[in-house]
Amino acid sequence: MRDYIAQLMFNSPPGHSDAMDLAKMLAVLDLIEPLAGADFHIWRQTRTGLLSYPLNLPAARAHLAASIYLQMALKPHIVHIVGHTEADHAATASDVIESAAMAQRVIENSLRGAPDLTADPAIQQRKVELMEQAQVLLQAIRSLGRGQEGDPLTNPQVLQEAVTRGLMDAPQLKNNPFGRGRVRTRLIQGACQAVDEANQGLSEDSRLSQILKEHHT
Repeated sequence: MRDYIAQLMFNSPPGHSDAMDLAKMLAVLDLIEPLAGADFHIWRQTRTGLLSYPLNLPAARAHLAASIYLQMALKPHIVHIVGHTEADHAATASDVIESAAMAQRVIENSLRGAPDLTADPAIQQRKVELMEQAQVLLQAIRSLGRGQEGDPLTNPQVLQEAVTRGLMDAPQLKNNPFGRGRVRTRLIQGACQAVDEANQGLSEDSRLSQILKEHHT
């Protein structure tokens, strides 16, 4: 495989602030950038989160435009247009054409010269936080494969164990036969964060320590 399309879905969860959304995507891109090289190309594809659209169609049109303008800060190679009507009904041919026309105008405006939204210090700070916490999780996954051959991050058994133990978890995995769904999340100042039972922010170190402690008791 020489080409990888990195799909970056904005507005997920729907309550995410634009600043924290952009910080998350910048962290993702920085984490995967070392993989790129002469024989491996990363293509940035952005899209609006399907569940983020409001039912009100004029508001949905505005949301589509605002979301794509934010996406353009990443200089995407591909823009995946999610029809503005999706919260109300499946997009018809005319809906797709209308959404595409709105998106085209937003993209043209941005390409003429948009401010560098990525330069915001709060966005950069959150990006660094996310990258640091991601490295904590990656190291915990690597530790599951200690003593085994090959890279633990590409070992199916190691990745399966990371899910079943809850190292890689999400609230939506509750009642899933393979996942745990025990992690709690909350929007704090526009950022989606893991929280403890008192709804206080929980670092990745603390979250993983609790999981590993449970496993050894």
